[in-house]
Amino acid sequence: MKISIVVPAFNEEKLIGKSLEQINLAAKAFHRVGWETEIIVCNNNSTDRTAEIAKANGAIVVFEPVNQIARARNGGAAAATGEWLVFVDADSQPSPELFASVADEIKKGKALAGGSTLRLDYPDVGARIVTEFWNLVSRATHWAAGAFIFCEARAFRAIGGFSNELFTGEELDLCKKLKRLARKENRRVVILSRHPLMTSGRKVQLYRRRELGRFFLKALFRPMATMKSRDACSPWYDGRR
Repeated sequence: MKISIVVPAFNEEKLIGKSLEQINLAAKAFHRVGWETEIIVCNNNSTDRTAEIAKANGAIVVFEPVNQIARARNGGAAAATGEWLVFVDADSQPSPELFASVADEIKKGKALAGGSTLRLDYPDVGARIVTEFWNLVSRATHWAAGAFIFCEARAFRAIGGFSNELFTGEELDLCKKLKRLARKENRRVVILSRHPLMTSGRKVQLYRRRELGRFFLKALFRPMATMKSRDACSPWYDGRR
């Protein structure tokens, strides 16, 4: 068994080194059950030291010239050689316990795909309330947060991967497709909750609440128009880091 860990990265020189160090540490959970791993960083047209830092941490680096999270994840997956894919964002730090839980689900054979609940590294009360609300929604709907998704590589390719039409929300679209395929195959999409993924709360630090609120209102009332527009999804694409 081989696990391909895919990390999309756009100008992530501040955080990607620490994230890759933690991913390498967490990957030992797969090694303990006799599985191979590879880490693939998709450099999404970065203008900083992202690619250099990724190579220094032992990652395979591929390049995607179009700034789009879906394309970056797809680009990394295209280079993957593992039977399972694990997508981890460049500002997130999975624990060995979380990867061990993924390995347990894979060994059981019932899960086609899955995700994890989240925990922020930033002590903002409002952001934590929003995160806990998302965790409840995620567990109820079996929608995985984009920061952490695992799935069988065959299934990922069968459904066409992430939609290149979407600049955000592409993980929800992927989960809907994976759930349909899982039902056909009598399998399931799981959300792990015992060991939440630690992820960055930097958007709360870098953006005023008014800016974030404006985005979420647009996403609520005009979801498809918002998700299909890079300009409308500026908190992900304006380069603020």
